[in-house]
Amino acid sequence: MEKFEGYMFTALCSTNFLVSCLLFSRVTREQREPYMDEIFHVPQAQRYCQGKFNEWDPMITTLPGLYLVSVGIIKPMVWLADLTGGVVCSTAMLRFINLLFNCGNLYLIYLLICKLHHREKTRTTSRRVLSSLSLSTFPVLYFFNFLYYTDAGSTFFILFAYLMTLYGCHKASALLGVCSVLFRQTNIIWVAFCASTLVATKMDEAWRTEHTKKRDEKSPPSQVPLSFSGAKKVMVFSLEFLTSPGHVKAVLQVAWPYAVVGVAFLVFMVLNDGIVVGDRTSHEACLNVPQLFYFFSFSLFFSLPVSLCYHRTLRFLHALKKQPFFFLLVTTVSLLLVWKFTFVHKYLLADNRHFPFYVWKKVFQRHELVRFLLVPVYVFAGWNFLDPFKSRSLFWSLAYLACLLCATVPQKLLEFRYFIVPYLMYRLHMPLPSLPRLVAEFLLYTAVNAATIYIFIAKTFHWPDSTATQRFMW
Repeated sequence: MEKFEGYMFTALCSTNFLVSCLLFSRVTREQREPYMDEIFHVPQAQRYCQGKFNEWDPMITTLPGLYLVSVGIIKPMVWLADLTGGVVCSTAMLRFINLLFNCGNLYLIYLLICKLHHREKTRTTSRRVLSSLSLSTFPVLYFFNFLYYTDAGSTFFILFAYLMTLYGCHKASALLGVCSVLFRQTNIIWVAFCASTLVATKMDEAWRTEHTKKRDEKSPPSQVPLSFSGAKKVMVFSLEFLTSPGHVKAVLQVAWPYAVVGVAFLVFMVLNDGIVVGDRTSHEACLNVPQLFYFFSFSLFFSLPVSLCYHRTLRFLHALKKQPFFFLLVTTVSLLLVWKFTFVHKYLLADNRHFPFYVWKKVFQRHELVRFLLVPVYVFAGWNFLDPFKSRSLFWSLAYLACLLCATVPQKLLEFRYFIVPYLMYRLHMPLPSLPRLVAEFLLYTAVNAATIYIFIAKTFHWPDSTATQRFMW
């Protein structure tokens, strides 16, 4: 069976790469010049190709990881193939780097699924392989494989770092985490997530030991207490654990590589006077709490084939009936958060090339009450998102949710690219869906990919004050 699975996965990788190359060729023929953020990324990478490492475009907000990796791959290829002229570090060659990352992401997702769901080894070959293919074609991520953006490489190094964490290779994981931060500074949150999984494991063990001693069967360690007393108990336990020298020493013995990365990042922030490298006025942090609600809605749509079913809907209705005051409180708090903490970035209102522009214009700007009327949808989307966490350990769930808050809430701009890593982490940890559901998920992703790539290629337009061709994209 393992040999057959190997053949199947190899054929899948080859087919995926062939199809991606064909799409890449079409996209590149239609859009030969740098587009959108590529107008900053491509010239900067070309400067690095020319050895001009001291030149930097102040409009670029990320560290130079993408350009360094590109030069590290392209220069040996140029030497081996004896390439010269305009093809060296051309826009097409730089974009091709992301196709290589796409292959790497497919392989890493497959390894992560095998590691996370190793207990389901029997009779799940086709489900593991199809899950890997489906997630590697996740629409928002897959689209940017054809442009010179940081998303493919950023996702690759985060997934690689997390895989090394699961295998216990924490020094390698920390080093890969540094690489991910060089692609996007906010990836430090997911490096912290890798470290927090180790802390969560120790806390789960201590929690289980404590409850075994007390013979408390009402609050199993794998279940998040849904009461004020339960939440208080968890907070008191967490405080005691994190202030215990013995527990802190045990954690640091395994998690010290991540602590070194964290300290180095703090030094960088102090020296850089913030997290953003350039164009700081357009990337200011704020408490945009509804970003979490947008992410829940985003996750509900893309996980619909594998997460929602008749029985889960019935469970939600039963929960509403059983705990009406809890859901009333959640709805009230959500309304207040939407009212007081909704921020709108100037780019969201001004740039009509991005899909979020039309989401905001056609939905949220239709009437000032729409954002409040959507709160029940957010509540259901949030419940549907959190429901699979019942199969995860208590403190792992809390660690993930804390990182999710840090990754979404401070972002003022509604940008679907920021949801890629948190969604993949969520989807990877869901129980393996059935084969029909995976087929439905893959068909949904394929339909969205086909639509977005077709719109990008065929539905061009022009601004009144510019002759340049404009295209729609994520």
